[in-house]
Amino acid sequence: MTTVRDVFLFLDKMAPFSLQESWDNSGLLVGHEAQEVTSIFVSLDITEETIQEAAACGAELMVSHHPVIFHPAKTLTDRQLDGDGKILLSLVEHHMAAICCHTNLDSVEGGVNDALAKALGLVRVEQLAPMGVDCYDRPYGIGRIGELPEPLPFDRFLAQVRDALHPNGVRYVAGSRVVRRVAVGGGACGSMMEDAVRAGCDTFVTSDLKYNDFLSASALGLNLVDAGHFPTENPVTEVLAHWLMEAFPAVKITKSAVKREVISYA
Repeated sequence: MTTVRDVFLFLDKMAPFSLQESWDNSGLLVGHEAQEVTSIFVSLDITEETIQEAAACGAELMVSHHPVIFHPAKTLTDRQLDGDGKILLSLVEHHMAAICCHTNLDSVEGGVNDALAKALGLVRVEQLAPMGVDCYDRPYGIGRIGELPEPLPFDRFLAQVRDALHPNGVRYVAGSRVVRRVAVGGGACGSMMEDAVRAGCDTFVTSDLKYNDFLSASALGLNLVDAGHFPTENPVTEVLAHWLMEAFPAVKITKSAVKREVISYA
């Protein structure tokens, strides 16, 4: 029999929760450790929509990247203006546990940033900002650097980003017309732009960028691509699903088919 605790301990080995940032809230956030698990649902976010999708799959456990509890939850109600409370209440009502792997999954080998680099077809991938080694002596750090198998004109690289990540829109600055060496930062990694430049990258793909980030990139001659928070992180859900399938072959693993980028562009 597989339990919630078994899954937690496995994920703690793959992406140690001790690596999460001090401000983060990763781990087992909802549910009983001893609860039996026959079906696991994987999604980037836990929302009303994904909870209903998980319930339809008979899932007793949701595994997500973004924490379902991030800010202090003041209530647990179904009131219209209480979004966080409604989501937590729905999990409880469905007897569904939730394990969330956030910044720990950002930094580990094979996690968010390696998944993004792979999705974009980068080779010879290395860490952008090494932070040390984990308890298993594995290097970890935020961001990755890689190279394209062959140089591409910037417009063709943009098309490759859209085809790989399926964003609803892309914001960018074209600092160089050729793409060779690319830095990636899944999610909001705009603060790492100078790291990318120092590493000799001509292109940086991330999300949630500010206006001044684009001004700086233009001045530096850097190709800067904001491909969206959801699109740059969602490739890791395939990784999570694969890890769980390998570790728990008797458990049904389902990845969300309905969750999409929430931001639309006119």
